[in-house]
Amino acid sequence: MAESVTIARPYAEAIFRVAQETGAQGNWSQRLQRLALIAQDGDMALVMGNPQLSVEQIATLVISLCEDNDQVLGNFVRTLAENRRLVLLPEISRLFELAKSQEEGVKEAVVHSAFPIDDTQVAALLQQLEPRFGTRLTARVEIDPSLIGGVRVAVGDQVLDASVRGKLDAMAVALNN
Repeated sequence: MAESVTIARPYAEAIFRVAQETGAQGNWSQRLQRLALIAQDGDMALVMGNPQLSVEQIATLVISLCEDNDQVLGNFVRTLAENRRLVLLPEISRLFELAKSQEEGVKEAVVHSAFPIDDTQVAALLQQLEPRFGTRLTARVEIDPSLIGGVRVAVGDQVLDASVRGKLDAMAVALNN
């Protein structure tokens, strides 16, 4: 995973600069999300990995599925296709969204929960966390059954551990000292 982030980052940064120059971050956000969905499709994965298709055929197919005839988008997709990087579109989209959020002063909170939590619970949690972290937050929820209960929230390099596992670990350290 770290390798895909390393490879995807320059593409995300480049397209983010293009979006900034034209003031079209929202438009590019939607385009990249659409491209990410296309790249994640199982049938498209087979097509993108098919050695019998040329790079131009694959790029043309992806562009046609976008239903967007923007020349910069076409050049971007062709560049990714030529470098066999179309599979990185979901990661590129995610990195673009992070850059866009940072520009807007919004940080991503990674919420690790023992159980699935619904949107209203996430919204209530974010409302409590925003004053604590001093910024607007968006949430990405990851399920981690090892937490037993509660949540662990990471915002950048800050971690707030309100999980049962975290409390048990803290008790074990206190008892050992």
